Amino acid sequence: MQRRVLIVVFPGFQLLDMAGPADVFSTADLLLREGGYRVEPVTVRPGAVPAGNGVTVMAAGLGDVVGPIDTLLVAGGLSVPAQIREGELVTAVARLAGAARRVASVCNGAFILAEAGLLDHRRATTHWLTADELKSRYEHVDVDADPLYIEDGNVWTSAGVLSGVDLALALVARDHGHALARDVARGLVVYLHRPGGQSQFSTPMRAMTPRSEPLRELQAYIDANPAADLSVPALAARAGMSERHFSRVFTEQTGLSPGRYVERSRADTARRLLEVTGHPLETVARESGLGSAETLYRVFRRHWRISPGDHRRRFQSKEK
Repeated sequence: MQRRVLIVVFPGFQLLDMAGPADVFSTADLLLREGGYRVEPVTVRPGAVPAGNGVTVMAAGLGDVVGPIDTLLVAGGLSVPAQIREGELVTAVARLAGAARRVASVCNGAFILAEAGLLDHRRATTHWLTADELKSRYEHVDVDADPLYIEDGNVWTSAGVLSGVDLALALVARDHGHALARDVARGLVVYLHRPGGQSQFSTPMRAMTPRSEPLRELQAYIDANPAADLSVPALAARAGMSERHFSRVFTEQTGLSPGRYVERSRADTARRLLEVTGHPLETVARESGLGSAETLYRVFRRHWRISPGDHRRRFQSKEK
């Protein structure tokens, strides 16, 4: 029997918030012989629903939904504030959530869940640009702006736009195992299923682009040479600055201290090595510049709340 997935849309919704998860579920359905998924876009008033980019989607009415619901997923979009003010969508989502096995949101669709009271006393995430607003507006929601997605009980929330794909892959993995999630990811030619604890930002995305060309080149050097001597004295010498001046300027122009940037860059390298190689942990630690398996473990727990071994078991590509 197929699992019924309702994706809630509304005028001005973000198309990728719907299309990304929908393609994950439909691809999983193609790969499964039974127990797959049936995706149904739903909205307040049935009919054509224009996305924010002008593409129109046909959706059934929320009021017409009958029968069991496996997953109720709410898309985001620039028009979410208007939907909250009008209230009709929020009321319908609150009603159907009680009949769903699990509830989820993509991007600022979390605001609709919060307005419906579904995130009260739960940990949740949303797009990093709107996280502070979610936190200030809903005091009973424990907002964490960093992870790609968060599971708290039967409620899942995800970060901006394409993290909805990561969320959907996680749901598929929960239902049918990580092997299927990896197969779906390869079929869609997307990044391998990433753990929810992974940050919304890779190291370059976390940091601002330096105004100074020498610092931009140094930033690229750090990312390309994780096992090199990336101590402050070595980096300062490479930049032709005193250590004190270099640390001040690098932090000012990137938003991260040299030490934090180097650790995060090395952690990103280690994560990729775990996913695409079968190297022992000691080798991964050495090639990523982290030095030892003990340091690798501490860094993974700090950044992604998962051990290196668990990360590899869950997210390693079969194409090594």
